[in-house]
Amino acid sequence: MNAPLLNKDEPHLAFRASRLAGKTAIYLLLILWTIICLFPIYWTITTSFKMAPNVMQGALVPWVDYTPAWLGWRSLGLSPETIGAESTVRDEFLKRFFNSTITAISSSSIAVVLGSLAAYGLSRFSYKFGYMRNSDISFFFLSQLILPPVVLALPFLVLYKQLALLDTRIGIILLYTLTVLPIVIWIMRDQFESIPTELEEAALVDGLSIWGAFFSVILPIALPGMIAAFILSLVLTWNEYFFAALLTSTHANTLPVMVASQTGSQGINWWSMAALSFAAILPLVIIGVVLERYLIKGMTAGAVK
Repeated sequence: MNAPLLNKDEPHLAFRASRLAGKTAIYLLLILWTIICLFPIYWTITTSFKMAPNVMQGALVPWVDYTPAWLGWRSLGLSPETIGAESTVRDEFLKRFFNSTITAISSSSIAVVLGSLAAYGLSRFSYKFGYMRNSDISFFFLSQLILPPVVLALPFLVLYKQLALLDTRIGIILLYTLTVLPIVIWIMRDQFESIPTELEEAALVDGLSIWGAFFSVILPIALPGMIAAFILSLVLTWNEYFFAALLTSTHANTLPVMVASQTGSQGINWWSMAALSFAAILPLVIIGVVLERYLIKGMTAGAVK
């Protein structure tokens, strides 16, 4: 009996089929993960347009499970019918939003500048402080994140009272700068280590100083990493609640404190909290979308050398 002839294209077709199945599985997992990541934002947005019964019943789809209303935004004075009228709550919201913007941007900018300088020094020069070398110094900066914030609550409270920094934006800016500085140093150290030292040597040969080589050659290359560090610092400082609630009371309160204040003896005003939360995360979403390419470049820099 003659053996059946084998089709030469069968291995190739089987390989293409398995490759297509693998890509399909990867895309399905990515779609599922995207839905999981975006669902909290979707829930926040839809909750801001729900009435109290809709929130308690867990209604999900607008115009299907419930009819959207402006209850959450009306409570903030930001609904279409209240936006033109005077609103104490809206004024308070705008003040908190301004405080969050000033403190987050200022502290993140200062941390990026100081952290970049420190990281550049750690990546290009050798230091010795007793038994500590560059790696030990870098780990010392990172170890500052090990302490839980509650451990630092009493020392900062006493210190800020003595320095008259309680309930001031400058006090929050200084504290937030110290909070995110270790993260910036570690991100920028890896960024600078991925840049060849030959570029600086060539710049020095051309007559530039160390600072000239840093600003004209190294800094433009490291800019994506700096933007990534700035965005990460901005997210952390914008969302910080503990120290903002502890060290501020009237003048320097930020948005996270206002969001948490929506709980009361009668329960939680989910619609107001959702509207406030969406208004708080919207600027970060816009910044993330606009600076996405810089964020990806900065976070992946140094992965392949």
